[in-house]
Amino acid sequence: MTMDGSIEAAAFVMTLRGRGVRDTDTLRALERVPRERFAPGPYRDLARRDLALPLPCGQTMTAPSAIAAMLTALGTRPGMRLLEIGTGSGYVTTLLLRLGAAHVHSIERYALLAEDARTVLLPEDRARATLAVGDGLDPACLPEGRFDRILLNGALAALPPHLAGVLAPGGRLVGALGTQEATHRVVVTRDANGIVEERLGERLRLGPLTPGCARVL
Repeated sequence: MTMDGSIEAAAFVMTLRGRGVRDTDTLRALERVPRERFAPGPYRDLARRDLALPLPCGQTMTAPSAIAAMLTALGTRPGMRLLEIGTGSGYVTTLLLRLGAAHVHSIERYALLAEDARTVLLPEDRARATLAVGDGLDPACLPEGRFDRILLNGALAALPPHLAGVLAPGGRLVGALGTQEATHRVVVTRDANGIVEERLGERLRLGPLTPGCARVL
């Protein structure tokens, strides 16, 4: 990273701290991963601002402060197996790897976005990430086994019940619930006895997570 890049990254982190992001691991990951690498060309000069940015296929790169809130709640620890629904640009996938995930299985409904994310994913991360095309909300599209953490990169009106079933004991799911008018962060935990708890948290601005696999794009 150049000197100018380091200064810009530090300023980016300070902005996020000013907006309430306090988790040191999350801030370090956001500083280390250049968001501009994942942003479409016309918007790269805005990548280090706390703004949502347009992606192809009518999708959006979530604003960094919202991503930070979700990552903090997720609490990824080294060695964990993660499921990400909604790959988008691949930026959050990379952040999850920087937080220590042993492997991230990410599912994207748009083949164009998944291919772009594969192209831009850092070479050292490709061995620890699987980017699949499919409907991440369909149990038939999920890989075998359970996950320590599940991240939903979008908002739903209700959580599909099967997702709690693929959480490992002690696992945690983070996403958002609500309508276009208001969405709130949701955290689902599964304890060692298999008891599932769902808690709504702060208001969070996330685009909708659409079911199904796109037929054209």
